[in-house]
Amino acid sequence: MNADCINFYFEDIKKFFIKEVLYREWIFEIIGSEGFSPGFLNFIFTSDEYLLKINKNYLGHDYYTDVIAFDYTKQNDQELSGDVFISIERVRENSEIYRQNFDFELRRVIAHGVLHLLGYGDSTVEEKKIMKEKENMYLDKF
Repeated sequence: MNADCINFYFEDIKKFFIKEVLYREWIFEIIGSEGFSPGFLNFIFTSDEYLLKINKNYLGHDYYTDVIAFDYTKQNDQELSGDVFISIERVRENSEIYRQNFDFELRRVIAHGVLHLLGYGDSTVEEKKIMKEKENMYLDKF
Protein backbone atom coordinates (compact mmCIF):
# COMPACT_ATOMS: atom_id res chain seq x y z
CA MET A 1 0.00 0.00 0.00
CA ASN A 2 1.49 3.31 -1.11
CA ALA A 3 0.16 5.89 1.35
CA ASP A 4 1.37 8.74 -0.89
CA CYS A 5 -1.36 8.04 -3.45
CA ILE A 6 -4.20 9.15 -1.15
CA ASN A 7 -3.97 12.73 0.10
CA PHE A 8 -6.14 15.01 2.22
CA TYR A 9 -6.29 18.78 1.69
CA PHE A 10 -8.17 21.70 3.24
CA GLU A 11 -9.33 24.60 1.03
CA ASP A 12 -11.13 27.66 2.34
CA ILE A 13 -11.71 26.05 5.77
CA LYS A 14 -9.81 25.58 8.99
CA LYS A 15 -7.90 22.31 9.09
CA PHE A 16 -9.38 19.67 11.39
CA PHE A 17 -8.01 16.39 12.66
CA ILE A 18 -8.60 13.30 10.55
CA LYS A 19 -7.10 9.87 11.22
CA GLU A 20 -5.36 9.79 7.85
CA VAL A 21 -3.77 6.34 8.21
CA LEU A 22 -7.08 4.75 9.21
CA TYR A 23 -8.98 6.51 6.43
CA ARG A 24 -6.38 5.56 3.82
CA GLU A 25 -6.56 1.88 4.79
CA TRP A 26 -10.35 1.99 4.57
CA ILE A 27 -10.31 3.76 1.18
CA PHE A 28 -7.80 1.17 -0.08
CA GLU A 29 -10.22 -1.55 1.07
CA ILE A 30 -13.16 0.02 -0.79
CA ILE A 31 -11.16 0.38 -3.99
CA GLY A 32 -9.69 -3.12 -3.77
CA SER A 33 -13.08 -4.69 -3.07
CA GLU A 34 -14.32 -3.17 -6.33
CA GLY A 35 -11.42 -4.64 -8.34
CA PHE A 36 -9.32 -1.48 -8.59
CA SER A 37 -6.06 -0.27 -7.14
CA PRO A 38 -5.42 3.34 -6.14
CA GLY A 39 -3.74 5.67 -8.58
CA PHE A 40 -3.75 9.17 -7.14
CA LEU A 41 -6.71 10.25 -5.05
CA ASN A 42 -7.14 13.66 -3.47
CA PHE A 43 -9.79 14.42 -0.88
CA ILE A 44 -10.28 18.17 -0.64
CA PHE A 45 -12.32 19.41 2.31
CA THR A 46 -13.95 22.76 1.55
CA SER A 47 -16.56 25.31 2.54
CA ASP A 48 -20.05 25.43 1.02
CA GLU A 49 -19.15 28.48 -1.08
CA TYR A 50 -15.99 26.86 -2.46
CA LEU A 51 -17.89 23.74 -3.53
CA LEU A 52 -20.79 25.81 -4.89
CA LYS A 53 -18.32 27.60 -7.18
CA ILE A 54 -17.04 24.24 -8.46
CA ASN A 55 -20.60 23.01 -8.93
CA LYS A 56 -21.49 26.11 -10.97
CA ASN A 57 -18.27 26.33 -13.00
CA TYR A 58 -17.74 22.67 -13.88
CA LEU A 59 -21.18 21.05 -13.66
CA GLY A 60 -23.51 23.99 -14.38
CA HIS A 61 -25.47 23.39 -11.16
CA ASP A 62 -26.45 26.31 -8.93
CA TYR A 63 -26.97 24.55 -5.61
CA TYR A 64 -25.07 23.36 -2.57
CA THR A 65 -23.96 19.75 -2.38
CA ASP A 66 -21.90 17.68 0.00
CA VAL A 67 -19.59 15.97 -2.49
CA ILE A 68 -18.35 16.32 -6.07
CA ALA A 69 -16.01 13.75 -7.61
CA PHE A 70 -13.84 14.21 -10.69
CA ASP A 71 -12.67 10.94 -12.20
CA TYR A 72 -9.25 10.97 -13.88
CA THR A 73 -8.99 7.20 -14.35
CA LYS A 74 -7.80 6.31 -17.82
CA GLN A 75 -10.18 4.19 -19.87
CA ASN A 76 -9.70 0.44 -19.29
CA ASP A 77 -7.30 1.18 -16.42
CA GLN A 78 -7.72 -0.48 -13.03
CA GLU A 79 -5.85 2.32 -11.21
CA LEU A 80 -8.45 4.68 -9.80
CA SER A 81 -7.53 8.36 -9.85
CA GLY A 82 -9.53 11.46 -9.07
CA ASP A 83 -10.37 14.41 -6.88
CA VAL A 84 -13.17 14.26 -4.32
CA PHE A 85 -14.33 17.66 -3.04
CA ILE A 86 -16.32 17.59 0.20
CA SER A 87 -18.17 20.48 1.83
CA ILE A 88 -17.56 20.18 5.54
CA GLU A 89 -20.46 22.56 6.20
CA ARG A 90 -22.83 20.15 4.39
CA VAL A 91 -21.35 17.20 6.29
CA ARG A 92 -21.95 18.99 9.61
CA GLU A 93 -25.49 19.96 8.67
CA ASN A 94 -26.31 16.45 7.38
CA SER A 95 -24.93 14.88 10.54
CA GLU A 96 -27.46 16.95 12.51
CA ILE A 97 -30.34 16.23 10.12
CA TYR A 98 -29.69 12.47 10.11
CA ARG A 99 -28.68 12.39 13.79
CA GLN A 100 -25.26 10.90 13.11
CA ASN A 101 -21.96 12.01 14.55
CA PHE A 102 -19.73 14.10 12.31
CA ASP A 103 -17.11 11.36 11.75
CA PHE A 104 -19.74 8.85 10.61
CA GLU A 105 -21.27 11.34 8.17
CA LEU A 106 -17.81 12.27 6.87
CA ARG A 107 -17.08 8.57 6.20
CA ARG A 108 -20.41 8.24 4.41
CA VAL A 109 -19.61 11.17 2.12
CA ILE A 110 -16.06 9.92 1.46
CA ALA A 111 -17.44 6.48 0.55
CA HIS A 112 -20.04 8.16 -1.68
CA GLY A 113 -17.34 10.10 -3.53
CA VAL A 114 -15.16 7.01 -3.98
CA LEU A 115 -18.16 5.07 -5.27
CA HIS A 116 -18.80 7.82 -7.84
CA LEU A 117 -15.18 7.47 -9.00
CA LEU A 118 -15.77 3.72 -9.27
CA GLY A 119 -18.65 4.39 -11.66
CA TYR A 120 -21.68 4.23 -9.38
CA GLY A 121 -24.35 6.83 -10.02
CA ASP A 122 -27.21 8.20 -7.96
CA SER A 123 -29.55 9.75 -10.53
CA THR A 124 -32.27 7.10 -10.60
CA VAL A 125 -34.15 5.33 -7.82
CA GLU A 126 -32.32 2.07 -8.62
CA GLU A 127 -28.90 3.79 -8.68
CA LYS A 128 -29.66 5.46 -5.35
CA LYS A 129 -30.62 2.10 -3.84
CA ILE A 130 -27.38 0.48 -5.01
CA MET A 131 -25.32 3.49 -3.85
CA LYS A 132 -26.89 3.39 -0.38
CA GLU A 133 -26.30 -0.38 -0.09
CA LYS A 134 -22.65 0.04 -1.09
CA GLU A 135 -22.18 2.98 1.29
CA ASN A 136 -23.63 0.97 4.18
CA MET A 137 -21.54 -2.08 3.34
CA TYR A 138 -18.30 -0.06 3.35
CA LEU A 139 -19.29 1.96 6.43
CA ASP A 140 -19.63 -1.35 8.28
CA LYS A 141 -16.05 -2.21 7.26
CA PHE A 142 -14.52 0.94 8.76
